[in-house]
Amino acid sequence: MDKDRIAGSAKDFAGKVESTVGDLAGDAKTQAEGRAREAAGTVQNIYGQAKDAARDATDAAVNYAKDAYDNSGDTVRSGQQAVAKTVQENPLGALLVAGGIGFALAMLMSRPARRPPSRFRY
Repeated sequence: MDKDRIAGSAKDFAGKVESTVGDLAGDAKTQAEGRAREAAGTVQNIYGQAKDAARDATDAAVNYAKDAYDNSGDTVRSGQQAVAKTVQENPLGALLVAGGIGFALAMLMSRPARRPPSRFRY
């Protein structure tokens, strides 16, 4: 719990007490000061709640990122094992796929640059 929430709740309670005392005594000034203190306490309490919510969201995001980072090695390892198993089970298919990918990359890299068409023809 944030210290602003605690201080805000304390101010809110003190404002309610002061406002009640002002009501009982019939003192409008004390009553107004109590209501102002109560409002300030409520605002500070809400501010503390917002800080707590932001801190919780940040902690959750950090924990999610840590878990993803910690488990990424396992995911890569299992992917490597799946590819190795597929290649062992079907070496000819794997060779054809690798050759097709190599051919496509070679075609993409060896294409001459396109020239823009000339604007004026006579």
